[in-house]
Amino acid sequence: MSGAGLVSRGLNRVRELVASATHLGKAPDESDLERLRTQLQECAEGRGGEVSTRQRAARLAETYLRLDDAGRHAFLRLIAHEFGPEPARVAAAHAAYQAAIGTPQQWDAEAELRGALRSRRLRILTQFNAIPQGVKFLVDLRADLLRFIADDPLLKPLDRELETRLSAWFDVGFLELQRITWSSPAALLEKLVEYEAVHEIRSWKDLKNRLDSDRRCYAFFHPRMPLEPLIFVQVALLEEIADDVQRLLDIEAPLADAGRATTAIFYSISATQKGLRGVSFGNFLLKRVIDDLKRDFPRLKTFATLSPMPGLVRWAQRDPEAFAEAFNATDWKRLDALGIEGGDSPRLAALLAGDPAWAADEALAQAVREPLLRLGARYLSEARRGDRPVDSVARFHLGNGARIERLNWLADRSEKGLRHSWGLMVNYLYDPDSLEANLENFAANGSIAASSAVRRLARR
Repeated sequence: MSGAGLVSRGLNRVRELVASATHLGKAPDESDLERLRTQLQECAEGRGGEVSTRQRAARLAETYLRLDDAGRHAFLRLIAHEFGPEPARVAAAHAAYQAAIGTPQQWDAEAELRGALRSRRLRILTQFNAIPQGVKFLVDLRADLLRFIADDPLLKPLDRELETRLSAWFDVGFLELQRITWSSPAALLEKLVEYEAVHEIRSWKDLKNRLDSDRRCYAFFHPRMPLEPLIFVQVALLEEIADDVQRLLDIEAPLADAGRATTAIFYSISATQKGLRGVSFGNFLLKRVIDDLKRDFPRLKTFATLSPMPGLVRWAQRDPEAFAEAFNATDWKRLDALGIEGGDSPRLAALLAGDPAWAADEALAQAVREPLLRLGARYLSEARRGDRPVDSVARFHLGNGARIERLNWLADRSEKGLRHSWGLMVNYLYDPDSLEANLENFAANGSIAASSAVRRLARR
């Protein structure tokens, strides 16, 4: 068997072990750290031929995968702290470059300075990329890194370098758009169930419904991770903009005639790899999907989402004054008729706390409908972190040129939907005629595109 085959078998065997046990190792002592340091040094030096290099990287990957959290943290600290650029070489190269400016030697001095700034961390990471499953290993390693970095900011230089490399390796030009169907490999369908982050897939029948003839599901894949969708979008083909996700997810609902569809609704978009945070390709996914749908269904004219508002209740809890201001005199009269007197009422306090029980009381639901819709419009239009919306879903769609088209009352009656956003959902409209202008205005000054109905709702 070839050296590459041995590497692949070894790494696959370790991955199977890791999948079946959270902790296979122990926190490293000094002797363990010294062995790790030696292995890292060998990888950084890159001695020997290609097979030797891959075998060393595979052994190092095995070592990492067998460590518990404390061991992995120590491993990453070693790379971050001890394998950066060499300060003396950088200083000497910088001095030589400054002295060579304006002379024929300037460009050679510049190349030397670039080489000096290239850290040994990068050499180690690049060698992982060369081994079988190495790309997935690096993505998972960064997911660990992001967990540790909150309590250990000294890991940030390593994270910046790894994010830069992953951004290059996962450039949209390398990604493949694939449609996922009920006939796709079972292992891939299981990944959809596992990774669905918006509306839980509760059964195989539920999954089949989402892949039926009036639906489409697309995902981006990397050639080195063929059964690992990086991000996927689920689409419903309808004759109007959807305002109720329960109807979209109803497995007993009759099939729609996709040939008559005029509207494509993106009702679930899930990024799957935590280690690719900060690596952006979601906007390219939607553009590619729209082009694909237009080709297959020429009648399609409207492209919109039915999206959650995951931070609405949490925002209102942090700003109770905004919550109270959403209720006008007419609203308070309606609530008073239900025995709710003022903002200190236990029933209103339970509503603000996110208790989903209120939705079963039709009279209360009707009384709070308008104020909560006003609050939702203000949240999307005004709640900011810096010059960007605080809502992560809004940042994604507005950053891709969409506009806030419509808010939908009790569009998601699931417990999750009621706790996070009182069941409110929002349609973001992707209008080809205004996408570029919306995107440029949002990028330049955080300007939010919204329909006149949403703007009026926010002002009220």
